[in-house]
Amino acid sequence: MIGETVCDIRERARGALLGLAVGDALGAPAENLRPSEIRRRWGRIEGFVTDRPAGTDDTEYAIFSGLLLARHGSALTVAHVERAWHHWIADLDEGPFRGAGFSERGTLENLRRGLAAPISAQHRHAWSDGLAMRAAPFGVFAAGRPAEAARLVAIDGSVSHEGEGIYGGQAVAAGVAAAMTGASVTSVIAAALSVVPMDSWTARSMRRAVVAAQRVQTDPLTRERTVRSAVVIGGYPWTDLAPEAVALAFGAYAAARGDFRTAVLTAVNMGRDADTTAAVAGALAGASGGLAAIPETWSTAIAPVTGSCLPSMRGYHVLDIADLLTPEEESR
Repeated sequence: MIGETVCDIRERARGALLGLAVGDALGAPAENLRPSEIRRRWGRIEGFVTDRPAGTDDTEYAIFSGLLLARHGSALTVAHVERAWHHWIADLDEGPFRGAGFSERGTLENLRRGLAAPISAQHRHAWSDGLAMRAAPFGVFAAGRPAEAARLVAIDGSVSHEGEGIYGGQAVAAGVAAAMTGASVTSVIAAALSVVPMDSWTARSMRRAVVAAQRVQTDPLTRERTVRSAVVIGGYPWTDLAPEAVALAFGAYAAARGDFRTAVLTAVNMGRDADTTAAVAGALAGASGGLAAIPETWSTAIAPVTGSCLPSMRGYHVLDIADLLTPEEESR
């Protein structure tokens, strides 16, 4: 992190995690919609389309992983992660599970049956973007160290994901780690690709998305169609596919040349798993530009989470997590 002060790092950390929450809240109404459906309802989404914007499981699980990482740091183990899942989620008497993706549901069912990692990750949605959505805190913690961010997020993911689901989380964590030091958009993408197998579905999808994003297109609709068509498998029913969602997020980030507003709105208006793609794009662009890159009307709308998905996370704000992961110099 040569040339970066603690203040710079903290502002980027706040930008990354608040950017994640903003993207999540902006994208939530468009989740699982096609672009044509988005246009029929709202035209092109240019801001919040609800009176009380709020994040989803993306924000609450990012807080969950951030708290876990703040407690254990680079000493994080699979046992730590597994115990946290039991302590904060699986063993709580909260009645029916309140919400999250299929990968989280499958993981909790396995944990409650007494299965341990990595067997707990063997369910039908181990390839989902559920790890990617909570990966940004690892990039914040390991700022300037993409390989370390990728190592740590894989430990977290071993309880809930495998294969492409792990690769998606590693790409996001490494990309955020590079962006946290002010790296160029090209370098951020290169860092993300460097930690996943070159022949993986995730890497191939990311390369296609970035190539499509780099074509000169000033019209937002054309730009979004180009990136989306390079990645999305037509007719495939699951929108939480990690290789797709992560590629769309990096494609939006590349198309926007790192600009926060453009990156997040590009991700939102492409539909599919819009809350997650916009959350990831927001984390990347927020880390690149820092807190000041996020429009104030958006940042001030983000409140502490309500625990709608994870009751144990109620009351935490993503900015609390950003500060926990970037302690003052004297306490490092």
